Amino acid sequence: MPTVRDVLALKGESLQTIHSRATVLDATRKMNKHKIGALVVMEEGRVLGILSERDVLTRVVAEELPPAAVEVGSVMTREVICCAMDDDLDEVSAIMKNRRVRHVPVCDCDGGLHGIISIGDVNAQYASNAEQTIHFLNDYIYGRV
Repeated sequence: MPTVRDVLALKGESLQTIHSRATVLDATRKMNKHKIGALVVMEEGRVLGILSERDVLTRVVAEELPPAAVEVGSVMTREVICCAMDDDLDEVSAIMKNRRVRHVPVCDCDGGLHGIISIGDVNAQYASNAEQTIHFLNDYIYGRV
């Protein structure tokens, strides 16, 4: 079964972060620019939190707060669920399902950030595996193996 490391190897090392003192407006502009649904909030090289689209909707838009005046640190999710590079992708998928999150930062034991896994990454990996299995079974059935 694939691991987080396998997914990050295919995905590349592009990782977007933001500081807790940045405004929500700056954060949403960065998310839009990079077409991503969450930013890891970093301070002094450590993961401090995560700001997702859901955080913006529930804690800024629904509360009618001005995004240009609200700091990321005041609306981010502080309880960040992280995974490790060698974690099995099925385990990460189960965490996403059970905790109802769509983004999981990849950290080492010292709190260093190595990437982020999204539900889209998980689904793409599952789709690729299913496609390979279908191809193999098709070849097997029709005697091309």
